[in-house]
Amino acid sequence: YLTGATAALAAVLLLGARKGKYGPDGKPRAIPGHNMPLFGLGVLILWLGWFGFNGASTLGTADNRFAEVVAVTNLGAAGGVIGALLISRLVLKSFDVGMIGNGAIAGLVAITAPSGYIEFWPAPIIGLIAGGLVVYGVLFFDRRGLDDPVGALSAHGLAGIWGTLACGLFTSDRLAEAVGIGNEGLFYGGGLKQLGVQALAVVLTFTVVLVLSLL
Repeated sequence: YLTGATAALAAVLLLGARKGKYGPDGKPRAIPGHNMPLFGLGVLILWLGWFGFNGASTLGTADNRFAEVVAVTNLGAAGGVIGALLISRLVLKSFDVGMIGNGAIAGLVAITAPSGYIEFWPAPIIGLIAGGLVVYGVLFFDRRGLDDPVGALSAHGLAGIWGTLACGLFTSDRLAEAVGIGNEGLFYGGGLKQLGVQALAVVLTFTVVLVLSLL
């Protein structure tokens, strides 16, 4: 997800903002979607599709852990909805449907990397943080003049970074051993080793993809 978001960042930098996105005073204007029920349906379809995506693509699901990965995925998505709902209410003083839908996507994005490596309990925490990140991220990029029509920089970029780093925090020793790749995370006594590996992957991915995409 960070790969796609970084490529999107390159496009945003090169294309600039849409006409009418920023007023004469430089302040961003909201350009809402034309059909929010259709947007909600799209989120639900993505949510359902993510079960197959994570369950089938995660390493080590051959030992009947498919259902476990699907449950972890669902908990992460639900956490993303709650996080975005709470933060949008706190910051925007309203329940923003677009933000809440993006919160679900952010939760799904964030839970993808660790879905085969974590127990149930961290999943809603990871999603909750991702949902909050997407609200702050959308507002941050808007105010910096980066016109991101669908919030991809936040829902895929920031949430993708957080989910990648979450592997270094929450990977359990049981699942790391079952998968046969990686080490237990910081909260399982693994120290900073796996977290460092995840952080390095983030830096390298962002740097390489941004340079190539700009070219």
